[in-house]
Amino acid sequence: MKILLVGGTSSLAKALKPKLSAFGEVITAGRTNCDIRLDLNNLNEEIKFPSGIDVVINTAASFGGISSKEILETENVNVLGTLRLCVAANEANVKHFILFSSMSACLSEDSEYYGIYALSKKQSEEIARLYCSLNKLPLCILRPSQIYGNENSFRKHQPFIYNMIEKAERGQDITIYGSKDALRNYIHSDDLANIISRVIQHKVEGTYSTIQTKNVTYSEIAKAAFKAFNTNGKVVFLKDKPDIPDNIFDFDDSLYKKIDFYPEISIEEGMKRIATHIKESK
Repeated sequence: MKILLVGGTSSLAKALKPKLSAFGEVITAGRTNCDIRLDLNNLNEEIKFPSGIDVVINTAASFGGISSKEILETENVNVLGTLRLCVAANEANVKHFILFSSMSACLSEDSEYYGIYALSKKQSEEIARLYCSLNKLPLCILRPSQIYGNENSFRKHQPFIYNMIEKAERGQDITIYGSKDALRNYIHSDDLANIISRVIQHKVEGTYSTIQTKNVTYSEIAKAAFKAFNTNGKVVFLKDKPDIPDNIFDFDDSLYKKIDFYPEISIEEGMKRIATHIKESK
């Protein structure tokens, strides 16, 4: 099996590649340090896949902003980029297209977390479903919650949790704005690697939530980090600051039933793995 991994230098792609390599040849595509150079933000760049590709996995994403340039780039990469990849996959007779979307695609416009990233992810799903349906290209859309992993590269898009980890390692107190212990849903990249492997092997089609089975509070994350590093910092709520709102979603295990696998890495286990990785890297 030949698997083309788009966004090959992303933190997620790097976490997926070893697992996928166990049962297929993985070819990476991206702007730098990949087997194939591919810039989804360049609309003038023709996309052609090598012959014999069985599966395309799109992990590439632009995370947006509020400037005109950032909004345009996000639409180019997330929406038009997805469409152009679907077209190239269809022309290359690819058997399975897998799109990494986000639970942000489910956000309503009145959500505090709604923005161009959420909008573009929703649009990317819609254009992929339309094109793949018209051309009978098997499509699976995965909507992970917030992704974290052992590598510090995940910090870029999850700065708060990695700041917690850094403070826990040093034994420093962790401060949380407001008096509300906000809920989050974090899924470990190793769980996602297992999920995507089974999605490929079971040839799953459809759109699915891909989230951890248990939501966690900020204080639970902090305490798990202190325990992982065996340090004695405290969780301090800054009650004079505004509360941080929850960012969680309804749980749907329809994908997990199809692939006979549920996420296994709790926040406690995830923090242990990160602490071990940090210690071994020194």
